[in-house]
Amino acid sequence: MSLKPKIEAIIYAAETPVTLEQIVQLVKESAGIADGTQLRNQVMLAIEELRAEYSADAHGIEMRQIAGGYRMSTKPEQHDLVRSFAKSLKPPIRLSLQALETLAVIAYKQPVTVPEISEIRGVDASGVIATLLDRKLITTSGRKDVIGRPILYKTTKEFLLRFGLKDVNELPSMEEFEKLVAESFQSDLLPGEASQAQDAPANVVPDRPDPSQIETSKTA
Repeated sequence: MSLKPKIEAIIYAAETPVTLEQIVQLVKESAGIADGTQLRNQVMLAIEELRAEYSADAHGIEMRQIAGGYRMSTKPEQHDLVRSFAKSLKPPIRLSLQALETLAVIAYKQPVTVPEISEIRGVDASGVIATLLDRKLITTSGRKDVIGRPILYKTTKEFLLRFGLKDVNELPSMEEFEKLVAESFQSDLLPGEASQAQDAPANVVPDRPDPSQIETSKTA
């Protein structure tokens, strides 16, 4: 594979400008060029070729040199259109840790009732169900044929869209899901819960469900 697609992917994925030296280091092992100076020159040549290609009218974005590095940006003539599009986007969903845990139980055991969720989590889950329903991440799925006929809940198409899944069969293992939540839950916490999360041990999700208690079901 040539350097151009590698460099293009790096710059496209970067949130901040990527310097020439960073790019050289990232492609060094796969480039097959032992000489450092030659590799640097090849990277610079590839960048300039990419910049020339993206400068064509056929592209709505361009590769710009900003703050000592390179990044992808929309072209000035597309700013109004992109601004209108950005305003139409749904705001990011911010869920409490309790809501994330409840959503995980529903995703892996659906369809499931509130009492079953509460039993798995060890705490009352009824309070966050309304939040998940309001965010359209879960929906009702009939009633369970037992005494009291409690409501069953399952995940929705919106859930798949938000988590980038084709269907529930693409859900990661419970252990992988717990790891993802453990690494990211502090940024997803609502303001009132941040201080509580700071007291939790590193890489541990407080009150997280025991994977052994969750009988995985792929029923959509």
